[in-house]
Amino acid sequence: MIAAIYARKSTEQVGVADDQKSVARQVEHGRAYAMRKGWTVAEGHVYVDDGISGAEFAARPGFLRLMNAVKPPAPFQVLVMSEESRLGREAIETAYALKQIVQAGVAVWFYLEDRERTLDSPTDKIMLSLTTFADELERERARQRTSDAMQRKARAGHVTGGRVFGYDNIDVLDASGARSHVERRINENEATVVRRIFELAAAGHGKRAIARTLNDVGAPCPRAQQGRPVSWSPSAIVAILARPLYRGEIVWNTTRKRDRWGQKRYLPRPESEWIRVPAPHLQIIDEALWRAARAKLEALRTEYLQGTHGLVFGRPAGRVEPKYLLSGFATCATCGGSLYVRSRSHGSQRAFYYGCSSYHLRGRSVCERCFEMPMDLANRAVLATLRDDLLNPAIVRGALERAIARLHSPDGDESADSFQAEVANLDRELARLTSAIAGGGELPALLAAVQDREIRRARAAQRAHAAEAMGKTAKFEAKRLERELLDDLEDWRGLLADEATEARPVLARLLVGRLAFTPLAPGIHAPVEFRGMASIGGLLTGTVGVHERWRPQRDSNPCFGLERATSWASGRWGRAERTSEFTTRSEMSATRAPAGALPEAEGREPQVGETT
Repeated sequence: MIAAIYARKSTEQVGVADDQKSVARQVEHGRAYAMRKGWTVAEGHVYVDDGISGAEFAARPGFLRLMNAVKPPAPFQVLVMSEESRLGREAIETAYALKQIVQAGVAVWFYLEDRERTLDSPTDKIMLSLTTFADELERERARQRTSDAMQRKARAGHVTGGRVFGYDNIDVLDASGARSHVERRINENEATVVRRIFELAAAGHGKRAIARTLNDVGAPCPRAQQGRPVSWSPSAIVAILARPLYRGEIVWNTTRKRDRWGQKRYLPRPESEWIRVPAPHLQIIDEALWRAARAKLEALRTEYLQGTHGLVFGRPAGRVEPKYLLSGFATCATCGGSLYVRSRSHGSQRAFYYGCSSYHLRGRSVCERCFEMPMDLANRAVLATLRDDLLNPAIVRGALERAIARLHSPDGDESADSFQAEVANLDRELARLTSAIAGGGELPALLAAVQDREIRRARAAQRAHAAEAMGKTAKFEAKRLERELLDDLEDWRGLLADEATEARPVLARLLVGRLAFTPLAPGIHAPVEFRGMASIGGLLTGTVGVHERWRPQRDSNPCFGLERATSWASGRWGRAERTSEFTTRSEMSATRAPAGALPEAEGREPQVGETT
């Protein structure tokens, strides 16, 4: 039988060699256990999640790939784990996941107990409930232990998190030479920048002006996050001005990292739960400067609210879908910063533009390319490209034909004929070994060889049967899939012609990464080209009936490379024109996929200025 392995550990092990990590040991022990049982571990079905909580299910890559793989017919018959808590530590979600795995015909085995998890009777189900309850209870106890330990560190003035700009983290050793705890120490070079920020704020400078000033002089800045430019941003200035640590006060426990379901979601805590600890040795800003800066910020906020009649136009709390089409999907190819929407008066109305956030918010020292694209023209150009050159019936039909062709005619040693030839070859070897045993050969070695050949023969026979069945099923499914895809194609194209709120979900499925925009000449209204790569797999998977609960990751979609250059004529509202053609390609791997699904893609990694 073919076996898969799943391994997970909650705490990421930084600085530990890969072969020494707990997840690596779980995989190693799972392989040994499968070998003792006579199972063959499929190399493509070893799933690992390192440093992810068992209460997290929606953002656990290895777990999601596992759940996608067990869509009937599953490519393996056994799933090996160390224990039940590796699958999850939330009772409801874990039980639901186990139900899906078992219903797919996959047997779940735990090597620590040498036990199979069955759900055949009410007794099995109540035992599952008790086990998952115990796992969730242990997670809650671990959370309480961690919280108590962090609380003790916070009250003692020790570090409970990562680095803070303006300070260095110093390891404090105990008598044995082991690390006891971590303390902060003022970094004078960075502290000078912090004082300058507060001085500029007290003088009445806004957050954008302060960020530009610091970037122009090349002042040290915090580490960049999520691929953003290494520079000061308005949001970083706001965070500096709001941190009470600079006035010599440690404030801890202001937010909750996870909700009551154990999923990562930052929520504010009531002020009564905050822990405040005086830390005069960490004071960078004197009280007078702190109060002056805060008073100026409050005055500016009051003035702003009066000018807007009390209406705050900032982002509301919670996850809100952007109202502009390309928000979050577009970057500046020069600096890597995001494009954001700017507006200004245009007659009796407001005109909206996409511009580089780094240039406008951080200054010329971060990005020197100043350009603005009329929002309507940019939206129409991107949607027209995707609608006409990607969601094309010929492309969709071609992708399906190539996918089905791969299922009919697998490459090399993955075909049914090659597996059958391997079975015949092993039969001949077994016959020779049997003759050697009958002739009085060395019995232990011969018996071991026979056992090895029998395992390999069973595996090859099973693969030959699966490959033959898959080819027959694919032939039957091809016409149905083509009919469903072409029926849905017009709906997808129609959504791209609608408003941004309707087109954004389709755009999110089509784009993998972001579009990179590059001005082709100097000037604010210079022609601009955009380049990117997109995938129709995000739409195809929904059509062939994949359950939305475990939506496949983008790396399992057939990708189509897109290269598109669009320019705007000179002038404020120039007409969008095509300046180059799309290049479309499809690269399918030889990996087998379940009937009714598409093979995985061998897409290359995105380059600068491209999305994959």
